Amino acid sequence: MNSTPYGAAPGTPDDSRAAETTGAPTTGTAPQSAPAAPEHAAPQHAAPQHAAPQQPAPKRSGAPLVAALAVGALIGGAAGGGVVAAVMSNTPTVVSGVTGTPLSISVNDPGNATLVTSVAATALPSIVTIQVAGGGASGSGSGVILSDDGYVITNSHVATLDGATSDPDLRVTLSDGRIVDATLVGADPLADLAVIQVSETDGLVPIEFADSDALNVGDNAIAIGAPLGLSNTVTNGIISALNRSITVQSSAVPQTPSDPLPEGEDAPFDFWNFDTPRDPDAEGQPQQRQSSTISLPVIQTDAAINPGNSGGALLNDEGQLIGINVAIATAGGSGSQAGSIGVGFSIPANYAQRIATELIATGTASHGLLGATVTSAATSSDSDVVGALIDGVSPDGAAERAGLRAGDVITVFNGVPITDQIDLTAQVRVLAGGETTTLVYVRDGVADEVTVTLGELG
Repeated sequence: MNSTPYGAAPGTPDDSRAAETTGAPTTGTAPQSAPAAPEHAAPQHAAPQHAAPQQPAPKRSGAPLVAALAVGALIGGAAGGGVVAAVMSNTPTVVSGVTGTPLSISVNDPGNATLVTSVAATALPSIVTIQVAGGGASGSGSGVILSDDGYVITNSHVATLDGATSDPDLRVTLSDGRIVDATLVGADPLADLAVIQVSETDGLVPIEFADSDALNVGDNAIAIGAPLGLSNTVTNGIISALNRSITVQSSAVPQTPSDPLPEGEDAPFDFWNFDTPRDPDAEGQPQQRQSSTISLPVIQTDAAINPGNSGGALLNDEGQLIGINVAIATAGGSGSQAGSIGVGFSIPANYAQRIATELIATGTASHGLLGATVTSAATSSDSDVVGALIDGVSPDGAAERAGLRAGDVITVFNGVPITDQIDLTAQVRVLAGGETTTLVYVRDGVADEVTVTLGELG
C-alpha cells in the first residue's frame, strides 16, 4: 500500500470531531486548509509470510513533522561485559537454529560485550515472534511477554492481520525456539494494542516495565523483534522525540464500528499493509478493512525498525520496556518495498501497560472523551497561538461541564503541550473514561487553566 500525505476536504470531521461528537472510533484527518505535510508513516507490523526467514515528568509535544528523508544514527553503548557475563552465566543454553537463524542471542565473548549486548541478553527471553493467519491472509509480527501465566502484548494490527479477522489462528515462537499455540484475549484498535495468551507457560520470562513518562530525548533506545521474519533481531539508536502524535489507519476488524473517511481521502499516516498473498487453502479473499484512522501518542526513535518489528519491544539501557513498536516513517513509494529511514514510532510503555491490564481483565479498554469538535488553531486567521481550536462542545459533555466553549484554543492537556487536534485527541485517548485532569486554554488572548473530568468513548 502506498503511504499518503495529509489532506481532507474543508469541514471534514477530524479525529476529535468525529470521536468527540459521535462516540465512534476516531477518524483524524486534518483539514485541507492546513499546511500540507510531506511525511509518510507506516506500521512495521507483520512481515509478509513469504519474506525471508510512575511519576510523570515534564513532557514535550510536537506535530508529526517527519522529514522526507532521515538518517538513523546507530550509537555504540558503554561496556556491558560484566552484565552480559552475569546474564549469560544464568542462561547456559545459547544456541543457533539448524538453519542458522538464531533462537537466542549469540555472545561469543561476554567479557567484552557492549551495553547493547547486555540489554539484548537481558530482554530477549521476553520477546516472541507471532505467526498469524485468518481472513484469507497470513503474516508475522512481534510480541512481548507480560506475565508468567502466558499473557503477551502486541499490536492490534498484528493480532488481527490489519483488521482482516477477529478470530486469528496464532502461533508463537519463544526465544528458546519453542513454538506454542496462542489465543486472542482482547484487541483495542484505538490504541493499536492487543493481548494474546500462549498455551504453554513453563519458563516464561516477563518483561520489566520502565516509566515511559521519565524518558529524555537522547536516551538510548534498543529495539528487538522480527523484522521481515528474522526473529531476535537487535538494533539500537536514541529517543529522537517524545510525545509525538501521529495518525495511522485503524486496524478495527470489519465487525467493529468505525467512521469511514470521506470518499477519495486517505489516512495521513497509512498502515504498512501485510501485502501477503491469499492462502490458497482459505475460502474467499482477504477481507478489506474499513477506512478509518486513529491518533496515537508515540515515542520517536532512530533505532532501525521494519515490517515484522510491530508489537516488539523498545527498551532502555537497563533492558526495561519503554515502548511497543508500532510504525515507521517512509520516504514515499510502496510501503511493501520501503524500509527504515531512521524515523520509527513506539507506543509508550505506561499507555501500553494500562491498555493491556484492562484487556486482560475485561477484554476491552477504556478511552477518554472530551466532548468537543476541534480543528487546528493554525488554520484559523483569528487564532494567534497554536493548539486545538474548539468549534463546538457537546451538550453536557466533559468540555461543556468544564466551562469550555467554541473559539477556545487548548494549548496544554494533562501537562503535554498541544499543537493541533491530533495532539489533543491522542492525549485524551491515553486517559481512561472518567479520569480527571487539567488543561490550559486561551480565550480572547488570555490563558486559563481548568479541571476536566472526561467522559468515556463508547
